[in-house]
Amino acid sequence: MVCYDNASVEFFYNMSKKNISNTWRPKDVVVVGLGIFVSAFVIFANILVMLAIFMNRRFHYPIYYLLGNLAAADLFAGISYLYLMFHTGPWTIKLSVYQWFVRQGLIDTSLTASVINLMAIALERHQTIFTMQLHSKMTNHRVVLLIVGIWLIAIVMGLVPTMGWSCVCNIQECSNMAPLYSRSYLVFWAVLNLLTFTVMVAVYTRIFVYVRRKNHRMSQHTSQVKHKETVVNLMKTVVMILGCFVVCWTPGLVLLLLDGLCESCDVLTYEKFFLVLAECNSFMNPIIYSYRDKDMRDTFKRILCFPCVGSRQKGEHSGVHFNTLEQEARKARDGDGAQANGGQVMLRDAENMLDSTES
Repeated sequence: MVCYDNASVEFFYNMSKKNISNTWRPKDVVVVGLGIFVSAFVIFANILVMLAIFMNRRFHYPIYYLLGNLAAADLFAGISYLYLMFHTGPWTIKLSVYQWFVRQGLIDTSLTASVINLMAIALERHQTIFTMQLHSKMTNHRVVLLIVGIWLIAIVMGLVPTMGWSCVCNIQECSNMAPLYSRSYLVFWAVLNLLTFTVMVAVYTRIFVYVRRKNHRMSQHTSQVKHKETVVNLMKTVVMILGCFVVCWTPGLVLLLLDGLCESCDVLTYEKFFLVLAECNSFMNPIIYSYRDKDMRDTFKRILCFPCVGSRQKGEHSGVHFNTLEQEARKARDGDGAQANGGQVMLRDAENMLDSTES
């Protein structure tokens, strides 16, 4: 077995018939320029989401911590794509084998983190919805451990090709789309992610079937109706995020699967288009948050307008209160008297979290 550890990246690209231009073509300039713009927007939008979840105490629940971690994965994807834009086109020839693996490993890590995080969100929703609760009783300590575990798995998956599962020592197995990756690794990675998508879709389908059946058994008591609507609205937000992820990433994963199984398939024609589609997913989630969640939208406005208003609105009402849960409960008791029990306080907080457009 001959290993080509000291070979150039250009050598592997020539072997896979993926040609690299030595000069900047108009197409290369457009792709890099558009990629930098998209990456900058992705980074800005997801930092905004993370700040909103950190600042607004109404988002201090396990489901929002996981959504914040998903934003962190999208932020990492934006940084990875930005790094890719400065190491693509004619710049690719100048990369060492190690630098090329770093470039691809960043993309793999961000995608793996997003997929595992979506699975964690699906399991969290399954646990809470089947008991008709709004939020999981998972402690903050466990949430932190879960998030750390997600990133450890993602990093390991991103390092797998570097640790040996590549075609450096088996040149006949090199991929066309990723010329230093082994075809068998691409098949494994694509199948694993597609199976994960399938499991998540099955979980959410089961949840919706359960909620639909549960609705027929619930009485018309106001608190129960409001609770049902709040749960369903939160579910819709999460499913929109999942659906957007599946739509944006599935074509690229199918293309990787074809690249690994079909040597004669022309996968390079659609490669760049599907990569752009996958990257678009990273800025869709903040848009979904803004559309579905009024409190998140108001928090965005408060963050963005803070440099403009400065101390001028120090004592003024700005549309969003960053009160503690105890303060919110006290306000509810003062406003509703004896009718404001603990469950209704939670429901009113939940309703403020979501833009219940259908309620």
